[in-house]
Amino acid sequence: MSIFDIFNALEKNKKEKEGLNPPEFIIAGLGNPGTRYEDTRHNCGFMAAETLAEGYGAELKRLKFKSLTGELNIGGKRCLVMKPTTFMNNSGDAVEEAAGFYRIPPERVLVIYDDISLDVGRLRIRGKGSDGGHNGMKSIILRLNSDNFPRIRIGVGEKPNKDYDLADWVLSRFSKEEGERLETALKNAVKAAELIVEGKINEAMNLYNRA
Repeated sequence: MSIFDIFNALEKNKKEKEGLNPPEFIIAGLGNPGTRYEDTRHNCGFMAAETLAEGYGAELKRLKFKSLTGELNIGGKRCLVMKPTTFMNNSGDAVEEAAGFYRIPPERVLVIYDDISLDVGRLRIRGKGSDGGHNGMKSIILRLNSDNFPRIRIGVGEKPNKDYDLADWVLSRFSKEEGERLETALKNAVKAAELIVEGKINEAMNLYNRA
């Protein structure tokens, strides 16, 4: 093999690593960075993204697009999995940057996040909709200028009483019994995400939405 052939082989390998086949789908799990927020109710999106990545032998550790990211293949589609490090209220900054870079339309941006209106462990899957009062979603809708993207909401339970501070509640951690239900929900969220990437959102809703 000549030096020219070796050079070409190295260049080809480099390009493959950099992604000749760029991501065509974004999966963004929402949460807040830092040990203070680990395993809190507000970080269910992070947990789901990590569970998804682990199932494919991937790690979310490359800092890119203001996020910890990893890439994996679902049903033949290259996916960028993101954990925005912008803090929840500015999640849209990260998602918009990645979507713009890869020219991914909102319809192929899946967002996974927590929902206090659902009991712990329950899921709600929708193809589009409002922010529902969730600041992370509000930021993403604003930055993408669209609410026409799929989302998976993971129930974290309502406040114990009306006087309980909302910030304290979403930044609290799960009880042991709640944690067991959450674990099942995270696994179901991953299965739902796979179906959505494969274009089977109706099937995902039929299987995993709860009354």
